[in-house]
Amino acid sequence: MTDKNIAKKEKAIELLKQMDIYTPYIKGFREKGMVCFFERFGGYWADQEPELYEKMKAIEKKYNCLVYAITHEFTDFGECYSFLIVTAYPEEWATLVHSKGNTHTAFAYVWNKDDDWCSEFGSVTVQSFGGGIIRIA
Repeated sequence: MTDKNIAKKEKAIELLKQMDIYTPYIKGFREKGMVCFFERFGGYWADQEPELYEKMKAIEKKYNCLVYAITHEFTDFGECYSFLIVTAYPEEWATLVHSKGNTHTAFAYVWNKDDDWCSEFGSVTVQSFGGGIIRIA
């Protein structure tokens, strides 16, 4: 692992703690590189879902980023996965997540599984509770 990748991982761990993610999920990420995806605050390991895991790895490779958490929602505009990421640019890291209480605005790549053309980078708002997160905006 390169120094830059180590730094990305350390930043991701900092952000997971900032969002008050369940300690065993942070430990799995720190020790084994396991990423958790959340549905209604409940956490599951991304590698349990092959299509999701492959998409995560493709995003990381294409954009030289690190995915540290994923949310999954069904919206009016399609089934979406929000990949919370640490970018390749350390100068951006201070702005990746803004928190106010248990509400966090995070930089993400949103994959619209029903309409990939609508997938994009942007900010999403998640709420943390009980060690998990849910996208609320």
